[in-house]
Amino acid sequence: MATPNLKLITALRKTAEKLSNGAKYQWGHMGQCNCGNLAQELTQMSENEIHAHALQTREGDWSEQTAEYCGISKLPMDVMITKMIEAGLTTNDLQNLEKLSDKNVLARLPKEKRYLSHNVRTDVVIYMKTFADFLEEELFLQSVELPDFSAVLQTTECL
Repeated sequence: MATPNLKLITALRKTAEKLSNGAKYQWGHMGQCNCGNLAQELTQMSENEIHAHALQTREGDWSEQTAEYCGISKLPMDVMITKMIEAGLTTNDLQNLEKLSDKNVLARLPKEKRYLSHNVRTDVVIYMKTFADFLEEELFLQSVELPDFSAVLQTTECL
């Protein structure tokens, strides 16, 4: 699962907002699909640059590209994926984003809304917003310090 951080949360929210407001969306275009739109926000590359990087590297959609990812390669797509990993994502997160399939994200949706279509703009927006909410809560939970109850737990007397 992604490493929760403000940069990634903000990028997910901005991407969802841009898609809601009519940003180019075409699931078959590597720079205009689910991951491609998020990549624009995280890498500041254009949709056409992203698409060109993908075509220069190897065949396949984002799921296939991330399955073949090599972190030490200098292939254009691998360099771009590395930037997204540095922002907190994993290759599994990217595969799930492309298919809208992360169980942790989907579990947060009402049961009747859990069957999202990976190539429907409104479903992508819902998924990205929900993913951002999930990461935001995880980030908050990481910052909360709980008291040390070990002394209480060691007492054998009942109250």
